[in-house]
Amino acid sequence: MDRGWEEQQFHDRQAARRAAALGDDSRKWWVDEDAYFDHETWLRSAWARLEPKAGHKVLDYGCGHGMAAVILARRGAEVFAVDISAGYISEASRRAAFNGVVVRCLQADGEVLPFPSASFDRVWGHAIVHHLCVKRAAAEVARILRPGGVAVFCEPWGGNPLLEIARRYLPYPGKERTPEERPLTSGRLAHLRPYFANIHVEGFQLLALVRRLGWRKGIEWLQRLEQGLLRHWPALWQWCRYVVITCRKAN
Repeated sequence: MDRGWEEQQFHDRQAARRAAALGDDSRKWWVDEDAYFDHETWLRSAWARLEPKAGHKVLDYGCGHGMAAVILARRGAEVFAVDISAGYISEASRRAAFNGVVVRCLQADGEVLPFPSASFDRVWGHAIVHHLCVKRAAAEVARILRPGGVAVFCEPWGGNPLLEIARRYLPYPGKERTPEERPLTSGRLAHLRPYFANIHVEGFQLLALVRRLGWRKGIEWLQRLEQGLLRHWPALWQWCRYVVITCRKAN
């Protein structure tokens, strides 16, 4: 069975369930920026590395529900959003309309983007690259970025064998995934390097990954300890649950 078709069907089903839950209640469609940035520990750091500015042309790559696209548009960027799922493109379009911003939403394959070369200043991707052939995705993202452009990807990381056992066997909220979906690893990450002048990788949820199991007691203390450990021993990022990958194209 075609992997792209499986991905599309899986995410269309997710989008259909979300659409039924959201209905036409404008309050449910509104994007609260603090709630968005605080729902995962890596998002504020990732956004700081993206450095989106008013007037930038930005692609929300694998836009899903479209919340990032709305925030980018609010801040004055010219925003395009792509996703393989028609259901998510519909949701992103409706969310932009409910929030009073313009986002150009297109259904597209992340490995074959329908844009001219060197047409974007920034690319934002959240949990998208690990669904794709990394080599083809990297080539396409590099192609559409302007010289000096930046792409930031927030991705699940597969470098911790204990975490991989937990991912496979333990129940936790939001565990649904497509059959071929796998976290990134060093081998797949290496496919990004030929296409960008500089790549920076930062790890998140070394200890605070217990949030994923619904544990909230003492989480702030764990996060502070985690930040200290990663600051003093940066190589520990390879044991984290998630990574933020910042890719800069040569000038």
